[in-house]
Amino acid sequence: MLVPVLARLRANGAGAGETARPPKRHRHAPGDRLIEAKGLAEAIDIEVAQALVVPVPSPRPATLFGPGKVEELRAMLEALGAGLVIIDHAVSPVQQRNLETAWNAKVLDRTGLILEIFGRRARTREGRLQVELAHLSYQKGRLVRAWTHLERQRGGRGFMGGPGEAQIELDRRMIDERIDVIRRELERVVRTRELHRKGRRKVPYPTVAIVGYTNAGKSTLFNRLSGAGVPAIDQVFATLDPTMREVRLGSGRRVMLSDTVGFISDLPTMLVAAFRATLEEVIEADLILHVRDIAHTETDAQACDVEAVLADLGIDTVPAESRILEVWNKIDLLSPVTRKEAQAAARFHAPRPVLISAATGQGLDALLKAIDARLGAHDEIMTLTLPAHEGRLINWLYEHADVIERSDDEEGGVKTRVRVASEKKQRLLHQLRKAGIELP
Repeated sequence: MLVPVLARLRANGAGAGETARPPKRHRHAPGDRLIEAKGLAEAIDIEVAQALVVPVPSPRPATLFGPGKVEELRAMLEALGAGLVIIDHAVSPVQQRNLETAWNAKVLDRTGLILEIFGRRARTREGRLQVELAHLSYQKGRLVRAWTHLERQRGGRGFMGGPGEAQIELDRRMIDERIDVIRRELERVVRTRELHRKGRRKVPYPTVAIVGYTNAGKSTLFNRLSGAGVPAIDQVFATLDPTMREVRLGSGRRVMLSDTVGFISDLPTMLVAAFRATLEEVIEADLILHVRDIAHTETDAQACDVEAVLADLGIDTVPAESRILEVWNKIDLLSPVTRKEAQAAARFHAPRPVLISAATGQGLDALLKAIDARLGAHDEIMTLTLPAHEGRLINWLYEHADVIERSDDEEGGVKTRVRVASEKKQRLLHQLRKAGIELP
């Protein structure tokens, strides 16, 4: 069994190598990031022997850590008998090679660890292809230094490289060929998914996508609202492959509810790119539910990470223009005092979030009403008088609209006031024309 030492890097309170980037509004505390990194390792059944924060005042290009710290960690690894070191930060190919040589152990950085988790969790063929594409893109960038143990001097007539250079070119070509194959297969997946979306538009049902930081309770909420059996466990990246279910709201409106992969801080760029086909469901959604673990100490920082990924996908996160509804989950884990504080904070938050507990069901009725209200902002109230023999049309109204009032006259005619969703108005007009009914 591989036994890792988890190291979180820090430089004056920031992650090593992060000082050149613009400051974020919210930063994750090193202790919380260390807990998260440990959770990531345990998600793929790695036994963590030691987890610690290692200050790095000045990152070294060759080894990241200073020589004294490298030797200190080598002695610790030897004492623990550890064969794997997970560094919760980006590690360059040169740094990885040098550290593996110095420690005689495998070194995995944050991106590599997340790729391992995704590779373990992907279930569908699409998910496995997306993970493989991300993994190959990651490995391709690390080939340049992978064969430095082989001869690289030019020989012969001066135009042929040594065996090291040949091996690099061979590996790069094999990776490029496999990437091309995967991309072609994923293009077919994208076309199929777009056909499914076009089919849903013909119905059409609005789409509500659930997004959020990993382990925020998205799948638990999805199961509560839809009655689905998506695995909902206390584990990061428990859901990779998207799931969709139909849900009927109080107004009679039907919606397609979509559960998606969880986001995380410093999500590898190649993963966002690889999973773009899956995330198209979020991009195309009529309403996005941003589920937040309001009981987590890092909830604000996690929210910023999610918003950053949504912005990368081209989704407007400005409150006045946004189609995002925040859902503050896990209120059952708050103390009575903290819950009152959260409720007070929600009143000053625009647009106003909905406080729920997906685990207990508390607040779900309010959430469904909020979804209905957001999707029904452009609904239209219509007054219709229908002849008694149009039972089929009357039944259609009850199935596809919200019948507010109904009265029957002496001749058997039916007078109704109905609320019609904007996306269904044209279908209603078509039904009325077929029945020869003119609007007043």
